[in-house]
Amino acid sequence: MSEPVLIRLTRLTRLTRTGDYFVQCNQVDCQYVEANAPPCPLHVGMFAEEIRAASAAREARREGY
Repeated sequence: MSEPVLIRLTRLTRLTRTGDYFVQCNQVDCQYVEANAPPCPLHVGMFAEEIRAASAAREARREGY
């Protein structure tokens, strides 16, 4: 059976700093939720362009201050 899966790129936040990127999906019954470990096909590399763009935008904002 197949069904649509919604995924999003998010950042783990800690009390002291913003953490690493993480791929999150809407499949709450998946045993790999919050692991992004094989055989789960989700990985941060899928969002390499988005991460680079976000980093560049963050850097541009820092330079603007």
